[in-house]
Amino acid sequence: MSDIFEREKKLFFPTYKRLPIEIDRGEGVYLFTKTGDRYLDLIGGLAVNVLGYANKKVRTAILNQIDKFNHLSNFFYQDTQADFAEKLLEFAGFERVFLASTGTESIEGAIKLTRKHFKSDKKVNLISFTGGFHGRTYGSLSLTYKDKFRKDHEPFLPFTKFLPYNSIKDLEDNVDEETAAVFLEFIQGEGGVNVADVGFIDKLQELKDKYKFLIVSDCIQCGAGRTGKFLSIHHFNVNVDICVVAKGIGGGLPLSAIMAKEYLSDCWKIGEHGTTFGGNPVACAAGSVVLDELQNGVMDNASVIGDYLKSKLLDIQKKFPEKLKDVRGLGLMLGIEVQNVNPSEVVNKLFDNKILVNLAGDKVVRLLPPLIINKEEADIFLYFFEKVIENA
Repeated sequence: MSDIFEREKKLFFPTYKRLPIEIDRGEGVYLFTKTGDRYLDLIGGLAVNVLGYANKKVRTAILNQIDKFNHLSNFFYQDTQADFAEKLLEFAGFERVFLASTGTESIEGAIKLTRKHFKSDKKVNLISFTGGFHGRTYGSLSLTYKDKFRKDHEPFLPFTKFLPYNSIKDLEDNVDEETAAVFLEFIQGEGGVNVADVGFIDKLQELKDKYKFLIVSDCIQCGAGRTGKFLSIHHFNVNVDICVVAKGIGGGLPLSAIMAKEYLSDCWKIGEHGTTFGGNPVACAAGSVVLDELQNGVMDNASVIGDYLKSKLLDIQKKFPEKLKDVRGLGLMLGIEVQNVNPSEVVNKLFDNKILVNLAGDKVVRLLPPLIINKEEADIFLYFFEKVIENA
């Protein structure tokens, strides 16, 4: 038995609840432990590993770039960055990009970009929503709802406000001339895989046209093809000004992006924003492979297998309506809300059957598998999930 568990206790702040296994390697949608056990991974690095594990094209791109250089700093022009940025912007439907390393860093940048755009002491209010999660640094945490993440870290940014998610009335009552930006996940992840209502987004667009605030979309978890479209905003008819992506776009390496429309291109001048590791060439090389593969069938697979999983889960819900309250989500970002059973026990029983899932929003079993998962692998999960619910 490895001593990693005891070493962990001596070395790190106890901020993570680790799974009691030690991973040796990954392959496809599976993780293998040092003791030889194989786990079907439906956590997917929390939506990061969209191409699964040990993808040969990603590996080749990483090694080829490392043989050239693994870091230069942003004092230098880099074709690897430009190649990735061109693909990303064309795929996403935006015109300008700033590359960073993490989602929370890019949310911070989006806040700064909003402030710089308006340069106003009147148009200052930032709105986000109940259930929303935008990161753990101070600006992003100011827009993150759950008390678990916020408690004892106050005070937060002023001029921020939470509104009930999907409430048209609260939008109408709270958005006005002083609103600078509305930050939202069109599909909430940590909040419980909640999908925005079409009517809610239509009203948001109507109010944007009236009051001229910015819509900032957080596609950190619900981007990179996870919903069957490249970005969750592509499921809606809405004019998003700024969109933040991260997680899956880097091929498993730290990479994020603030994308914006052309009319925001003059907001930042030289030296007004920056980052040391943002747009790392190795991450961009891996990210270019991800974008290519998404367009070469992986994103279509997310849509097809996502629809299949959701359909079968709804069938299971019909069998056990007293235990399964709801099945929701798009593509391979799915949430199963349980009731009258212990949610943690469901996760633990699946773990006992070598299947990895986690909880979101306390009562929602969240599925974020690699987008390469096939029908046979989905059926393995469905078989054991039904057995666990039946016996819960």
